[in-house]
Amino acid sequence: MMDASTLPVLSQELLLSMAEELKLPLLQIARHAEQTSLSGTIDPVRIQTIADSALRLVDNYVLGVRLALEPEELLGESVSVSSVLYDVGQQLDALAKSYGVTLELNIGGRYGPVLAHRKGLQAALTSLGAALIEALPAQGSPQLKLYLATHRSRYGIVAGLYADTKQLSNQALQRGRQLQRSSRQPLTSLTHTSGAGVFLADTILHAMRLKLSTSRHHHLYGLGTIMQPNHQIQLV
Repeated sequence: MMDASTLPVLSQELLLSMAEELKLPLLQIARHAEQTSLSGTIDPVRIQTIADSALRLVDNYVLGVRLALEPEELLGESVSVSSVLYDVGQQLDALAKSYGVTLELNIGGRYGPVLAHRKGLQAALTSLGAALIEALPAQGSPQLKLYLATHRSRYGIVAGLYADTKQLSNQALQRGRQLQRSSRQPLTSLTHTSGAGVFLADTILHAMRLKLSTSRHHHLYGLGTIMQPNHQIQLV
């Protein structure tokens, strides 16, 4: 069993980022309740979307902790990347609409399954997607569109989220990791929030023995992870 104090997923920095991130939806709910009491009108869909996004962030953090502390949970299974990306899109749909962001599924070919922990992969990509959805409106992008995409690279099968903004760079990610200890907004070039979703995805993937890294998909910039094909399943 690994020492819990050495696990990135349990770091104080990530916990602080989570706390900062959760302030915003709670503040939005509080302000909406205040406006409702004054105007007598309520937008239940908006409240539901805010609450669901906050709860999903907490659920994904709990899953990341479980994966880090219970290695037996990491037994790989045969996973369809396109299926995972579809489910991620479904989970992010309401949040994207609330920010005026369009989600598009882009599968760059037909690939066999990969060996991965499905729930962990989905949690990581959903957390990452939520962070990028909140960041896109502030990037001045001509199109508020986020692509959930997969393609083959020489290292394996890539799954990630992409946009037409160059702020999704390796330098921004590395600098954010370095500043996470000392700044409430370590990803200032990307988002005005704490970036907890990005770091949560980073730590969940780390627990799964995978890595979050910058990636390109056609002319788009993004963040994703590389997985190995499950050749045993393909040969059956």
